Amino acid sequence: MKKYTKLSLLALILTTASVSSSYAHDSNSNTVMKASTAPENASVYIISPQDGATVGETFTIKFGLQGMGVSPAGFDKKNTGHHHLLVDGKKLPALDKPMGGEVKHFGGGQTQTEVTLAKGKHTLQLILGDHKHMPHSPAVVSKKITVTVK
Repeated sequence: MKKYTKLSLLALILTTASVSSSYAHDSNSNTVMKASTAPENASVYIISPQDGATVGETFTIKFGLQGMGVSPAGFDKKNTGHHHLLVDGKKLPALDKPMGGEVKHFGGGQTQTEVTLAKGKHTLQLILGDHKHMPHSPAVVSKKITVTVK
């Protein structure tokens, strides 16, 4: 049996998720993708920074999740998902198809990230995606917070 390093396994997982996501966007396909269900009490939130915080140009965002677990993209495990971050999003992505370039994907199951933003006010919001990058039903979306970058 072939041995895989953690990095090669992650690359395989992300490639599989990417292929799955590309197929979902194929307008010639008659395949209907059903959203994974989420428990009614599930919630996603930003642990830090706090709403209204003043931060430096580069700062860490920590993701929180309650009532569900975190699982990398490509793994179909009940009541799990992975984070997607909307920075300065005017509206949520479509809730009936895989999320695209309007969000930052954390398909490896990451629970925090470091970002660099221009000085000024910015909004941050999380949305949980299933193994196919689709929002759950019901959608698990955080409150939108505002930070000021100095």
